[in-house]
Amino acid sequence: MLDLRGDPIELTAALVDIPSESRDEARIADEVEAALREQTTGFEIVRTGNTVLARTNRGLPSRVILAGHLDTVPIADNVPSRRVDGELHGCGTSDMKSGDAVFLHLAATVDDPAHDITLVMYDCEEIEASANSLGRIERELPDWLHADVAILGEPSGGYIEAGCQGTLRVVVTAGGTRAHSARSWLGDNAIHKLGAVLDRLSKYQARSVDIDGCVYREGLSAVRIDGGVAGNVIPDAASVTINFRFAPDRSIEQAGQHVRDVLDGLDVQIEQTDAASGALPGLTKPAAAALVEAAGGQVRAKYGWTDVARFAALGVPAVNFGPGDPNLAHRVDERVEVGQITAATEMLRRYLTPLTPRLA
Repeated sequence: MLDLRGDPIELTAALVDIPSESRDEARIADEVEAALREQTTGFEIVRTGNTVLARTNRGLPSRVILAGHLDTVPIADNVPSRRVDGELHGCGTSDMKSGDAVFLHLAATVDDPAHDITLVMYDCEEIEASANSLGRIERELPDWLHADVAILGEPSGGYIEAGCQGTLRVVVTAGGTRAHSARSWLGDNAIHKLGAVLDRLSKYQARSVDIDGCVYREGLSAVRIDGGVAGNVIPDAASVTINFRFAPDRSIEQAGQHVRDVLDGLDVQIEQTDAASGALPGLTKPAAAALVEAAGGQVRAKYGWTDVARFAALGVPAVNFGPGDPNLAHRVDERVEVGQITAATEMLRRYLTPLTPRLA
């Protein structure tokens, strides 16, 4: 059985040694559920699919969600784990079984918390969003996602990474007239028209915005170009896909309008193909502010999109905080510095433990 009360470094290794690629999390969910039922007290525990939920109901003035996904990307000959020179190697060490280990260890060892705790160990995060079990929990057990702050154990290098950027993609299409390239003046080259689009993008000045002390820098980038018929044909259609990573003070509608404004006046068609809202950090709210204090002010903006956006949409301030370098996630040589596991555990213990003991 998993030892939740032991060293969270060893617990991380034990979790990594249980293969749990997306859609194959039954075994690790079984192990987590059994350990929580055997080694924790005062928790209501519910199993739904391959998600394990646990929460205290002490009537404390605030509630904190500790959420971590149990799945990993496909294993690349990097399980079982191995420890080398202060680093633990293996699939999921950084993303995010070290974060899971910290949360599970604290659930079992913080006996008199300052906040009620909800633990969400969920499945299918690493694949399409429709499979992510947080969506199912929101639909079927919504009260389990109510809290004053949510902490996702995504790798953040020991920093609190608050909120997240939104993301929006559009396909910009230019039309023309097809002709033989030997008589190019008889055609209208659609690819050439995209030059004006690329020129706008290359001259674009990205906005930076400070929200609760976190600076989010936006980015508007071409990520794909499609076009061409043959080596001797003037093309009559071409397109460029643009990805806008926007600060969480913009809505999806505002982000889409901004892209249209940037491209205004060009002879193109714009189709929005994908979008997801960002998440405001909400660090001024009491439970979140106390988390920042416990972290010694080690806070920065989250670049990219994570499940914190799901909580923000529910009105719950959410942050990413966990051991591990996000740049090492999903790599064959994925690894985590074991000192970061210890440091993350100590920081969250300070946050979850009252400054002064309560009277019996």
